Amino acid sequence: MKKLSFTLAALTATPAMAASGPFFSLHNTDFVVSVAFILFVAILLVAKVPAKIAGMLDGRAATIKGELEEAKALRDEARALLASYEKKHKEVQEQADRIVASAKEEAGIAAQKAKDDLKLSIARRLAAAQDQIASAETAAVRKVREHAVDVAVAAASTVLAKQKTAASAAASIDEAIAQVEAKLH
Repeated sequence: MKKLSFTLAALTATPAMAASGPFFSLHNTDFVVSVAFILFVAILLVAKVPAKIAGMLDGRAATIKGELEEAKALRDEARALLASYEKKHKEVQEQADRIVASAKEEAGIAAQKAKDDLKLSIARRLAAAQDQIASAETAAVRKVREHAVDVAVAAASTVLAKQKTAASAAASIDEAIAQVEAKLH
């Protein structure tokens, strides 16, 4: 039951009922609050507070605008710096690619030269080996001939020793002396 009576009292109470008596009385809180508000606004206008607040807001806006312009300039500078670094990176990458290509080309040339030098060295060694073989072959043929001559001389002396008599030996000596005299005169 208490709840019901409280609810009814809250519904029937209005702000106009808070003040009793005439409106233009210092006992009327609505009038006092209205007068205080008007005096507060008047003091603010006389002290030029709205102008000062507007000036502060304008100053803050100018500061923010300057900071934004500075940030924009820094952003543009950073973009230019980034573009410069990207350009330098691209140039360095191109130079590195050229160096790698040059090194590969030089390595190919060096490999080809090494192959050519190896072929030339092999050809020289092959020619030297063939010369040694030909020299050894010539020496072997000469030794065989010398040995054949020695064997032929030995065989001829053996055959002549068996076939010769004292008369034929004297005739051979005379014939040899005649040949020597003919060649000396």
